[in-house]
Amino acid sequence: MVARPRPLSGFPEWLPAERIAEQRVLDQLRRTFELWGFVSVETRAVEPLEQMLRKGEIDKEVYVLRRLHADPDSSDSELGLHYDLTVPFARYVLENAGHLQFPFKRYQIQRCWRGERPQEGRYREFTQADVDIVGDGTLAFHHDVEVAAVMADALGALGLPHLTLQLNNRKLIEGFYRGLGATDVGAVMRAVDKLDKARPAEVRALLTAAGLNDAQADACLALASVSATDASFVDDVRALGVRDDLLDTGLEELALVLDGAASIAGERVTVTADLRIARGLDYYTGTVFETRMTGFEHVGSICSGGRYDALASDGDRVFPGVGISFGVTRALGPLFARGLMGANRTSPACVLVAVAAEGTRGASAAVARVLRSRGIPCDVAPAADKYGRQIRHADRRGIPYVWFPSGSGDEVDEVKDIRSGDQVPADAATWTPPVEDLHPSITLPPI
Repeated sequence: MVARPRPLSGFPEWLPAERIAEQRVLDQLRRTFELWGFVSVETRAVEPLEQMLRKGEIDKEVYVLRRLHADPDSSDSELGLHYDLTVPFARYVLENAGHLQFPFKRYQIQRCWRGERPQEGRYREFTQADVDIVGDGTLAFHHDVEVAAVMADALGALGLPHLTLQLNNRKLIEGFYRGLGATDVGAVMRAVDKLDKARPAEVRALLTAAGLNDAQADACLALASVSATDASFVDDVRALGVRDDLLDTGLEELALVLDGAASIAGERVTVTADLRIARGLDYYTGTVFETRMTGFEHVGSICSGGRYDALASDGDRVFPGVGISFGVTRALGPLFARGLMGANRTSPACVLVAVAAEGTRGASAAVARVLRSRGIPCDVAPAADKYGRQIRHADRRGIPYVWFPSGSGDEVDEVKDIRSGDQVPADAATWTPPVEDLHPSITLPPI
């Protein structure tokens, strides 16, 4: 007797209707990214450990690649599965710089692996969708606006619950802290970045521990409270009385990115300047992004990124970039678990061609070939059961039409809409279902 397999937490496997919905999301992302001129790349699943662990921030979460009976000193022991798509992309740019045209606009939709504790919205194996624009030596600021706009456009077309794309600028907050007189800007930034998880009083204590006096700590918290969907945030920051050239640059850049993204976002996406957002990673140098999904704020940001002026460097050349990453699995997993998103059928087939008897299966297969040649997805009944059972076979899979071959040249075929019961004569060479029935439709959560 074979033991029932135990599920592995953190490695999601979707049911057919969920997989159909996920594929529709991925298809929509590809369409949007390509409409904006981004080209698709795919990188290998493994990277050298020394490359992935340079920053030392995620070393406990990397899955190491090793053959079962490999020698500890084998080359495999120095490889790990990539935990995001940014590190592989940086390596890809360095290796292929001579073959790429800059600025290089890439999108990448791929699996990643991360050995963190599984919980809702956080998985050990997951799909990400990234867009990045990379320059050679320099990268014009307007690409920050473009990346924010393309992701706002992409997210708005997915039909997810209402999303808030939060924007900030590291120059803005760094200039503010510097103008305020902070001596350890990095420590102040890391403290403020904890506001989503800690109470203001706790963050205030961290700020004073970083060398700020009470008035300076209060000013940092006041800056973090600034939020607006238009450029009014500039006046709110000015009102705090801090002056610095870097702050001025950050305010100008953030206003431009906010305007560019907000002009693209649809009714399901709100774009806002939110000056709490800092992104904890040190390599961000300008614009930063985070995205929250209404009703699922506990999941954290489902779409994050920013500007990095040194994505990659070979010692002689520097490749600055700006990018944003959408956590496809992180966003869809909670929706699937609650039945808020899926498909109206578990089969892509629009038509089930019935089989009157096993001896006539060839005739049914011929009908199916004609329908498929015209772009109509169809399946052939697996057994020549009574027609009632074949109809139930279609119904259980959500297939809306059952086709009954005539069996002779003197009779005409008929097709039945099993939802309404309507049955009409039909010719496989000319019959076409309504457009809405041709492919599964996706059930979407309310706005």
